[in-house]
Amino acid sequence: MTAPVTAIIPPRAAPVGWLAQWRERWRDWRNRQVADPAFQRRAAAFALTRPVVRRQAGELFDLMAGFVYTQVLLACVRLHLFDRLAGGPRTLGEIAQLTGLPVAMAERLCAAAAALELLDARSGGRYALGRLGAPLVGNTGLHAMIEHHATLYADLADPVALLRGDRQAAMAGYWPYAAVDAAAPVSALSPERVAEYSRLMSASQPLVAQEVLAAYDFRAHTRLLDVGGGEGRFLAAVAAQAPALQLMLFDLPAVADRAHAQLAACGLGGRSQALGGDFFNDELPRGADIVSLIRVAFDHPDDRVLRLLRAVRRALPDDGTVLLAEPMAGVTGAEAMGDAYFGFYLLAMGHGRPRTAAELSALMEAAGFGPVRQLKLNLPLQTGLLVARCRSV
Repeated sequence: MTAPVTAIIPPRAAPVGWLAQWRERWRDWRNRQVADPAFQRRAAAFALTRPVVRRQAGELFDLMAGFVYTQVLLACVRLHLFDRLAGGPRTLGEIAQLTGLPVAMAERLCAAAAALELLDARSGGRYALGRLGAPLVGNTGLHAMIEHHATLYADLADPVALLRGDRQAAMAGYWPYAAVDAAAPVSALSPERVAEYSRLMSASQPLVAQEVLAAYDFRAHTRLLDVGGGEGRFLAAVAAQAPALQLMLFDLPAVADRAHAQLAACGLGGRSQALGGDFFNDELPRGADIVSLIRVAFDHPDDRVLRLLRAVRRALPDDGTVLLAEPMAGVTGAEAMGDAYFGFYLLAMGHGRPRTAAELSALMEAAGFGPVRQLKLNLPLQTGLLVARCRSV
């Protein structure tokens, strides 16, 4: 017997303790002081507080100028600048020739990129990779995400209109499966409609797969079903870790066809199946002892996520395991990623929201799993990871 939907409603917040109340009052007092122009002038002039004022002013300016910074990054990616500098420093003349820019414009771009530590200015007017540019060499996943953000930025040109629902976001068309009220079923999406987003997910999937595989060992299982598995990049990564594991993938028919071809190209055709359907309306294939949901839940509202998790529970044996990996809200040190970035990304997409580990755990428990464990990851900025066994019914 499955738990009722009301089980996913978070409990009422506990009363705030005296220490928390004191901290809130102190923050309110501090903010009143900082908002006072006279206090700002005194703090900027005083030697002990001047470094704090300068740092905060820089942080505020970075928020204001963030879009310009991302456009510098996009220009570097579109001009393949990081890959062109992978062999070592180059002069401005060489960079201009390689990128097709006038020398003056090459200098302006390189100076901007160096200020952002994407490049490193060297002697003799040369430029080399910077500490933030070096990880982008050959990183097709990050390149694809950076290029993809041009669509997101267009939707965010008027954020108030987006919040009020006064404009149609282009992102909603980019992710056609998210249109839950579409006239035609999502399982009928054509190969052309799924091609672009499937390529993006495939290119960016290794960023998540390496985190999951570093935290969880799939060799204890016999068959993995990856629901919403795209072109099979996650399955291919797991296959390398667990050579005896049988592989199954379930996604929209047009996406599953792409996965079938990709898995065969990786030499995994003999141990894999790619099955097509709509995981909100069709029963999931059985036979797996572990099901993975990689970057699936946050695209959808709670009721649909609960429906999906209950379908996963029905597809698993009583000792089965579910593994859920996606970016999460409320991650210490990565709060801006969860609530700011993904909050507005999913708003433009038209559906879904970033959830905390506790909120996702509540949904999993309501679907018949538990207890839910959150595994530690090397880079929780990329994704969070929850694992649970089927609960006896």
